[in-house]
Amino acid sequence: MADSGSTEDAVFRIFIKADIHRVWRELTKQGEAQGAVFNAWLHSAGALSAGMPMQMRTRTGRRVIVDGTVEVLEPPHRFVHTHRFTQFDDPVCRVSYELKAVGGGVEVTLRVLAMPSGTRTAKSMAGGGTRILATLQAICETGQPPVGTRLMYWVFDHMEFVLPARTKSEHWPLKLH
Repeated sequence: MADSGSTEDAVFRIFIKADIHRVWRELTKQGEAQGAVFNAWLHSAGALSAGMPMQMRTRTGRRVIVDGTVEVLEPPHRFVHTHRFTQFDDPVCRVSYELKAVGGGVEVTLRVLAMPSGTRTAKSMAGGGTRILATLQAICETGQPPVGTRLMYWVFDHMEFVLPARTKSEHWPLKLH
């Protein structure tokens, strides 16, 4: 059980041999799968901007994986949003992507801020941050995720029905707050 009120932060960092705009696009693109973020599709109630609600959904759009609001959007350097896994009854935390052009590539820092300690969200994010950045690196440097990741995504696409009923899109309307 989670320690009520206690939070923690996690920081993940990687160097990607790619143009900063390529990396930015992979993190903020809509209308196609985000291969770095578990092949989820980024949806918003309009163009991404601060204050805009956003969600990460399954390929079909029938399930919402993450619900949040864009807090900061400073292309191509910073993207911050609130984050709540819809399948868990955990408090909201914040996710921050920071991109910095450095010799021959981009340093990407992923921060997960104010994660509720001891929750399923914290446990999921502990390994998820490393996987997201490694997959982002592979996509930006080679054009596709590693084979094992592609197989995992195929399973995700065909097993969406096992997600809890609470993740159904009708329970998470995407509208302006």
